[in-house]
Amino acid sequence: MLRLGRREFGPHEPVIMAIVNRTPDSFYDRGATFRDEPALARVERAVAEGAAIIDIGGVKAGPGEEVTAEEEARRTVGFVAEVRRRFPDVIISVDTWRAEVGEAVCAAGADLLNDAWGGVDPGLAEVAARYGAGLVCTHAGGAQPRTRPHRVTYDDVMADILEVTLGLAERAVALGVPRESVLIDPGHDFGKNTRHSLEATRRLDEMVATGWPVLVSLSNKDFVGESLDRPVKERLIGTLATTAVSAWLGAQVYRVHEVAETRQVLDMVASIAGHRVPAVARRGLA
Repeated sequence: MLRLGRREFGPHEPVIMAIVNRTPDSFYDRGATFRDEPALARVERAVAEGAAIIDIGGVKAGPGEEVTAEEEARRTVGFVAEVRRRFPDVIISVDTWRAEVGEAVCAAGADLLNDAWGGVDPGLAEVAARYGAGLVCTHAGGAQPRTRPHRVTYDDVMADILEVTLGLAERAVALGVPRESVLIDPGHDFGKNTRHSLEATRRLDEMVATGWPVLVSLSNKDFVGESLDRPVKERLIGTLATTAVSAWLGAQVYRVHEVAETRQVLDMVASIAGHRVPAVARRGLA
């Protein structure tokens, strides 16, 4: 059982996490939700389309202008509080690697801390424990925040992913983070080249077999773009194909830009797998 905020999810229940970037320079939407009203409209639309989690980020993942902890908090804390006021039942996640930001957003109502940089600040897990918040434990290959991989190598990329994420997850539980609120993430593109991310996808069932719920952040990423030689705005089909494979292999949470399309893919895979009945069943019965 996965428990986040007020919600519980069964082992075969796929969960959509919608991305809301509070940055002026995000790689995908180029600041479309930097201002409050467009960002709140994005939350409303994502919830209507089937997102259970809203993932709020105040710093883009890639290199760029420095964003201090104070500025990151300014972009996220008040917005978390407003989302909590308007959408009391939605699960609020914040994408941050900084403990001081985690502290501020949890105090404002966040349910989940999405640590995409692999525990680079050990204090973030301690914050999650103090507030009873969930934690995403991600493999980033030892990369520092906001850096791109350069000639990174692994003897066995999935073995490294498992060692790191399971270690982070067990540490979080030992600190007091509720076990049912800890997720592991292979960290597609983080500290990896395209072949590493493809192999991590191909072997995702090895992560699922650990028993920890698996989160994947695939949406429009470079490994999709390089696999198909497509720019950022032409990666949806590749993203959805990767989503279908990940769902078949047992991933549970999907961090996405396109909620409605992802919902259809996950529902279709769940129906094929026998975990969901068809929405209608008329064929051959009339």
